[in-house]
Amino acid sequence: MFGFYTMLHKHNRIRNIYLLAFSLFFYYKCSGFYFILLLISTLLDYIFGFKIFNSNGWRRRFFLVLSIVTNLGLLFYFKYSYFIIDTINYLIGSEIQALNFMALFSNEFFHTEFNLSEIILPVGISFYTFQTLSYSIDIYRGKIEPCKHLLDFAFFVSFFPQLVAGPIVRAIDFLPQINKPYHLSREGFGNAVFLIATGLVKKVVISDYISVNFVDRVFDNPEIYSGFMNLMAVYGYSIQIYCDFSGYSDMAIGIAALLGFKLPINFNSPYKSKSITEFWRRWHISLSTWLRDYLYISVGGNRKGKIRTYINLLITMLLGGLWHGAALKFIIWGGIHGLGLAFHKFWSSLISIKKNMIWNLFSILFTFHFVAFCWMYFRAIDIKTVETMIYQIFFDFDVTEISSRVRGYWKPFSFILFGFFIHLLPSKFKQNLKNTFSSTPIYIQVVIISILIFLIYQAKSAEIQPFIYFQF
Repeated sequence: MFGFYTMLHKHNRIRNIYLLAFSLFFYYKCSGFYFILLLISTLLDYIFGFKIFNSNGWRRRFFLVLSIVTNLGLLFYFKYSYFIIDTINYLIGSEIQALNFMALFSNEFFHTEFNLSEIILPVGISFYTFQTLSYSIDIYRGKIEPCKHLLDFAFFVSFFPQLVAGPIVRAIDFLPQINKPYHLSREGFGNAVFLIATGLVKKVVISDYISVNFVDRVFDNPEIYSGFMNLMAVYGYSIQIYCDFSGYSDMAIGIAALLGFKLPINFNSPYKSKSITEFWRRWHISLSTWLRDYLYISVGGNRKGKIRTYINLLITMLLGGLWHGAALKFIIWGGIHGLGLAFHKFWSSLISIKKNMIWNLFSILFTFHFVAFCWMYFRAIDIKTVETMIYQIFFDFDVTEISSRVRGYWKPFSFILFGFFIHLLPSKFKQNLKNTFSSTPIYIQVVIISILIFLIYQAKSAEIQPFIYFQF
């Protein structure tokens, strides 16, 4: 892709068409037949954008609602059909079966042989659905005008670096970049390569190694491990999911920068947070700000009194949990975070504490352990697994085996410690390291990256480990 791009990048229109074509090909390779869904969403929201912009009164609201219903309808069908049907069957004792209408359409008209009872979640549908929704809502709110060219809008929706796992990009930030001349300074090139390299290290060296060699084993069978091992698995998953997801975001931002586009930051050392509110300002920033701007504010935000504010926080996080998956564990995960946000807001309104170093350290540790506790619901197969892990941690800790377990699992424990060490490094130090790399001569950068790739190759697991957020 980059080979041809170097010959086209100076010609905006050709460059954009080329990247659009590659992005669609990329998504086709990811999702196969469901590639059509991306095209449908793109075309419909392109039309809805003009309808909203050119209408007044109830017609304006009608087209906005139509855009929301269409987008969320597709998302709910592919993501929540089984959950809804299973719930209905459980409540009324029916035996309703899911039906894949797209597969039925394909089998009828194209003589394919898709399984009609299997509804597969298309890759990235949660991300590009939120992107196109924000486009329609921003037009309705008068923040932007509709994109004039269908190909430009399709490019915005399908831009491949962040298409399948974010960051969630808004039209107001991305569309103005499409027609700007390509620009990448030497420093910008170094920063992009640095982000891609660190993203690879986070994903392949830290996240995958911890997952395969420790975390997955404990979460699959927590009852056969002591409380200490279960606790270490919770710590391990906390750094695993951070390195996995932020690693993807770093690579996406770096690749986009090499192509001449700026994507928003998605993570900002979240485990340094002193409160759960601060955590959500640092974790998956593109999603948390989306939920704030398009859901929390829309249901009233903090404009209708304290009680409504707390309720709105809870509703927002419950739906944020549901966005991650159609399962009770995600709803509980979101609900606990919502209660945490509401309690922190309530606590902050009552008590003003003079903060010092000891208080800040306590706040960071407390917030981290609250988040880590919630991660158990996020990662575990079901609620029973969480209950087992909690029981093991509190009633079967077995202090006597800590020394032998540390010796036996010293490698994954070392990678967990290494991950937290890197994460907790001062932001200024990380920035200086990036600046130093960016300012070194190209041939030294080549040597550093070559050594890094060799080390990554040595550390990688035998099988490809999918990115955690690909399932959402």
